[in-house]
Amino acid sequence: MESTTNRARLSIDVSPLVRRRVRVAASRADLSIRDYVVAALQHKLREDLGDEEMDDAAALTEKTDPVLAGIWKNKTDAVYDDL
Repeated sequence: MESTTNRARLSIDVSPLVRRRVRVAASRADLSIRDYVVAALQHKLREDLGDEEMDDAAALTEKTDPVLAGIWKNKTDAVYDDL
């Protein structure tokens, strides 16, 4: 299990049905709900973003966040492109 000093809390609200299904699926996989949800998120992230591992430095780039790419592509911020 990962060290607690290297984690951030993520809270979401789900319907009672989704919560119940997650509990059942985690139990069937012999996992805690936390471990099950983390594994499901990691699987979906690999599916959506590829196998690339993201560290803090890579997390905010035009490639990893298209919304930021749209915001950052302007004349004022162009000075930072060559850094």
